[in-house]
Amino acid sequence: MAKSSSDPVDPRVARTRRDVIAASAASLLEEGWGATTHAEVARRAGYSKATVYAHWPTTVDLMRDAIARICEDAALPPAGGNLHEDLHAALSALAQTLSEGRYDRLMAGAIERAAQDQGARDLRDRLYENATTGVRGVLTAGLRPDDVEPCLTMLVGAVLVRATYEGEAVTSAFITDIIDRALAHVEPTTGH
Repeated sequence: MAKSSSDPVDPRVARTRRDVIAASAASLLEEGWGATTHAEVARRAGYSKATVYAHWPTTVDLMRDAIARICEDAALPPAGGNLHEDLHAALSALAQTLSEGRYDRLMAGAIERAAQDQGARDLRDRLYENATTGVRGVLTAGLRPDDVEPCLTMLVGAVLVRATYEGEAVTSAFITDIIDRALAHVEPTTGH
């Protein structure tokens, strides 16, 4: 007889899932996509490869849960109600994440695999959504809807290029400059 969705989960299964997802997320952040194999995750989590394959038949399945965990653990700076200050805080948080070298490795792995795999495309989109949530929220609260996406692209793009492609520090002055440039021709919706 099949279990209904209201039946409690076996605690052993819950523990296995927790341990394997934690090991997957740690491997992904530390070593990247290529090193995060079923064998490596099984070794880190202390389970057999068969157990890992039973719950996550493909690498994309494993990555989906690992990335979900990483995204859940991301903290957003609180909004204070000042458009410039809130954007500065959100962009500084993004820059910090990028400077740690974790997020760009995650995104690179998803982008590399996205051309061949819908699951990887979904992961790429999830990573982008997660990375831009703070900035998008500030822009949505402070700008007209038509201005949100262009400003988001300019701001996030500038931080991403500076931190990853140019390998330069994303300074406070740089963030202030790109905010001023992105908002130069838009009207805030509130008294920001």
